[in-house]
Amino acid sequence: MQVLSAFRYELMPTGEQARKMRRFAGACRFVFNKALALQNENYRNGGKFIGKFSMKKRFTEWRNSAETPWLADAPRHPVDEAILDLDRAFANFFAKRADFPCFKRKGQSADSFRFPDPKQIKLDRENGRISLPKLGYMRYRNSRTPLGDVRNVTVSSKGGKWFVSILTRREVEQPVARGPAVGIDMGIARFAALSDGSHVDPLNSFKKHEQRLAKYQRRMSRKTKFSSNWKKAKARVQKIHTGIANARNDFLHKTSTTISKNHALVCIEDLRIGNMSKSSAGTVEAPGKKVSQKSGLNRAILDQGWFEFRRQIEYKTAWAGGFTVAVPAAYTSQTRPCCGHVAKENRKTQALFACVLCGHTANADHVGAINVLERGQRLFACGGTAQSGHPSKQEPAEATQAELV
Repeated sequence: MQVLSAFRYELMPTGEQARKMRRFAGACRFVFNKALALQNENYRNGGKFIGKFSMKKRFTEWRNSAETPWLADAPRHPVDEAILDLDRAFANFFAKRADFPCFKRKGQSADSFRFPDPKQIKLDRENGRISLPKLGYMRYRNSRTPLGDVRNVTVSSKGGKWFVSILTRREVEQPVARGPAVGIDMGIARFAALSDGSHVDPLNSFKKHEQRLAKYQRRMSRKTKFSSNWKKAKARVQKIHTGIANARNDFLHKTSTTISKNHALVCIEDLRIGNMSKSSAGTVEAPGKKVSQKSGLNRAILDQGWFEFRRQIEYKTAWAGGFTVAVPAAYTSQTRPCCGHVAKENRKTQALFACVLCGHTANADHVGAINVLERGQRLFACGGTAQSGHPSKQEPAEATQAELV
């Protein structure tokens, strides 16, 4: 079995190398925006979509133009990758998997560029060095040994630091899945409730640092924009955001690794997080209700990182030889697993489930996890439908807010 793995390290560039990397990232951002503007103008004029190969020819003209001679200083392949990124963004938009591509603004989007040709990359694993075109050798914090053959390298900037992500490919023996099947009910009071009765408490990384972040954002707002003090305050805000994201990512990786290693089949809710976290502000003509409460719920939902958790569960379970099944989440916390009775009244409170038909009581999140496991096993075993919901109407694809709190 072939495994693609990304190993990420912090770079330790010299001042000249850091300046070059900022210029390279700026060149990629410039070409991406110029190509997007050209596509928009071409569409308004009634022209056909410009393919990636034709766009690369346009880039050759821009590179040799007297107006943008600095483009020739950047390596060719990373800029070509920026054009391919735009082409993939349009493909996702046409397939209705993503929104229309937007322009990249300096300071708003992370600086990054990618070297796709492994022949141009020299990795010195023993000494913790990597050589990239027009940058030369750079040291990186060699926290672990990258396994496999190098496929490509991505250089990115985050929180004032530079990082290198080395994508490798290697052959491993086909693993054999071990452990029982488990259902996972996602929530806010409990990050993940498992069908075996255990649960994982939420980290709430953003909530823990929300007040400190607001304090430094207020300080930044009082500074003159783009002044030296404003830049210092902005760096402090970025540092807090980076710490929040790193803590959340560490928590998700540890939790997903533990679950994927110990279970052969993982059944998880198919949550439509974008729909669940939409604003309820409404419009001037039709203002929303309980806007502040919904805003707080939206922050709590996005603070959990459910989508990233599911993504990690899927690939880590596959690496361990197991399987992942996503099932509809609706009514999972309102259905009695044994008698199958579905009623809104079954969910008494956030934590209490009490069936009005048979009188069974249990934790609502645990009941939801059991129902998720039952539906996932049905889908996995015989391809049956997972729509076991309210008898009077078709089960929707999203869970209700009451099931998530």
